[in-house]
Amino acid sequence: MKKILCLFAFLLILTSCEESDPAKTMTVSGQVKGLKKGTLYLQHVPDSVLIIIDSLQIEGDGNFAFKADLEGPEIFYLYLNKKDNNDINDRITFFGEPGAITINTSWNTFDTQAEIKGSKTNDKYREYLKTMSRFNKKNLELMQASLGSKTPLDSVQLDSLQKLSDKNIQKGYAFALNFALNNLDSPLAPYIAINEVSDANIKYLDSIHNSMSPEVAKSKYGVRLTKLLKMRKSAE
Repeated sequence: MKKILCLFAFLLILTSCEESDPAKTMTVSGQVKGLKKGTLYLQHVPDSVLIIIDSLQIEGDGNFAFKADLEGPEIFYLYLNKKDNNDINDRITFFGEPGAITINTSWNTFDTQAEIKGSKTNDKYREYLKTMSRFNKKNLELMQASLGSKTPLDSVQLDSLQKLSDKNIQKGYAFALNFALNNLDSPLAPYIAINEVSDANIKYLDSIHNSMSPEVAKSKYGVRLTKLLKMRKSAE
């Protein structure tokens, strides 16, 4: 009987050690200032469907903490249901990775003013998004110029705006590809390839794929890029 109890205790300790492996554990904690009532959800997309990893009911205290097991860096979402019938500014997208990540924000500027620390991959991701937002802003300005004019634009003016829009989109594509090629040691490279420029010339995607570090090639998005290229090549 004593031997059985000892064996059981050993298994419990072993299981506990495996669950707390810091190399595969991410802790996300922080505060949502001003949040009095709502529900926070930690989400991700393991395959193709968004799933909830954990949730926390907020009652008068905006502090939160979540823990998740993961093999390597990948995109996660911190979703806030404020119960205000408004879905705007309710989801923070970030690159999670093993270790401690801190997210501090406010309930009324939840996703726009979030401060995220502890993830080097996310720091690089934010750098990428900052520049891409300039191209997106330019596209919006051109669209507004085309549709929001007080007086109807003639065909020459519309054609000029369209050319400017096409040129801006091409610049955005070029930036995304160059960013990926300059960060081949990061899982952000294949992530950009499959989520931002998956329809780019296959030679560029091949260049990213063939130049990734072995570690990145084995990552979640590295494996997906391999699958994407096989599908693209088989379809040609």
